[in-house]
Amino acid sequence: MSAYTNNSVSCAPKSQAAGTVGSRRVDDSMLIRRAQQGDTAAFEELVRLYDRSVLRLAVHLTGSQEDGQDIYQEAFLRAYINLARFRFECSFYTWIYRIVTNLCLDHLRKKHSRHSRGRDLTTAMSPDGEEEAVLDRMPDHRPAFSPERSLQGRELRESIVRALRQLSPRERMVFELKHYHGMRLRTVAGILNTTEGTIKNTLFRATHKLRGELAWAR
Repeated sequence: MSAYTNNSVSCAPKSQAAGTVGSRRVDDSMLIRRAQQGDTAAFEELVRLYDRSVLRLAVHLTGSQEDGQDIYQEAFLRAYINLARFRFECSFYTWIYRIVTNLCLDHLRKKHSRHSRGRDLTTAMSPDGEEEAVLDRMPDHRPAFSPERSLQGRELRESIVRALRQLSPRERMVFELKHYHGMRLRTVAGILNTTEGTIKNTLFRATHKLRGELAWAR
């Protein structure tokens, strides 16, 4: 389901929003109400509050700086267009993250259907803007590092890449939100507009697939 469609769906209960729920939520509500009344400066302030985290999430989930930028812009555009329909049943954080994750899911499904390789979760952008393996960033403190172990490391990385490709876009989304972004399961459920039990089952399937693919490395 697209982010545009999901904007009209009831949000998860307020208790499922991540982060503090005190003054931050009050401030967001005030800004939303002002923006709904046509105050563009109020919406710009909402963008300022969440733009970095939204962009970071979009780039990470898509694996592309360019695609992430496009989704980031589309997400805030959709939020602006549909802000009048925001019903204060969840935090703005949950709402904007739902839009972003749905856009990313659509993007990943299109790539998945085309069998496009793309960049995977084992790579990241370096400070110079180049892609590099995440595992390569980790220093090797083993006292007897050898070419044989280096080969084993490359084989492990290749196995991880193959394992991640076995995940469906939704399984990958849940796995990443939980393990790479540190979100609680109920927060992920709120963002993806489903139940915590469903998210647990999805995460279990993803973990089971990864463990099966990487069983040889244990």
